[in-house]
Amino acid sequence: MKLYNSIGPNPHVVRMFIAEKGIEIPLEQVDLMAGENRREPYLQKNSAGQLPALELDGGHCVTEITAICEYLEDTHPNPPLIGSTPEEKAETRKWTRRVDLAICEPLANGFRFAEGLPLFKSRVVTVPEAADGLKRMAQDRLKWLDGEMNGKEFLCGKRFTLADILLYCFLDFGTQVGQPLKEENKNIAAWFQRVKARPSAEA
Repeated sequence: MKLYNSIGPNPHVVRMFIAEKGIEIPLEQVDLMAGENRREPYLQKNSAGQLPALELDGGHCVTEITAICEYLEDTHPNPPLIGSTPEEKAETRKWTRRVDLAICEPLANGFRFAEGLPLFKSRVVTVPEAADGLKRMAQDRLKWLDGEMNGKEFLCGKRFTLADILLYCFLDFGTQVGQPLKEENKNIAAWFQRVKARPSAEA
């Protein structure tokens, strides 16, 4: 296997997942800043031009971070980062979807349509007038999530999962692009420090 890697929160999610699994996968760097992901030969690996992509030994590429992580969970089930039972898997997928749709997507697009506009305006459809609203949406859902985290160690209780990895990588990215976690979100702030202390966070 080989992981096509770059800067940004999406590759960070997969690298952190791999580190938690204890898997060794070679990395091949793709220069996102230079737009290598938007032209050949990378488009043969992922026609959507997005990163990362996991190339399997037979040449097939698995794309989309959730699909990549689920593939790795299926092929390397221990330690379980999605779940060992149907109930655990359903809970992890619930929180992963909530985090992805309600926090990660508006946070990322808020960046792409504002601070990241010079880089992204020639690569994807951008809506600069939506940037402030998207950022507010992400912050609103973080405030809601802070209440949900009361008394919990991780999003799925005692289990550290893909949902935690996804949220951590995007909140870490947010601190770098003008969308820091607000101090009033004390439960998430404490959770963030717990996750940051894990060796895999440096992946």
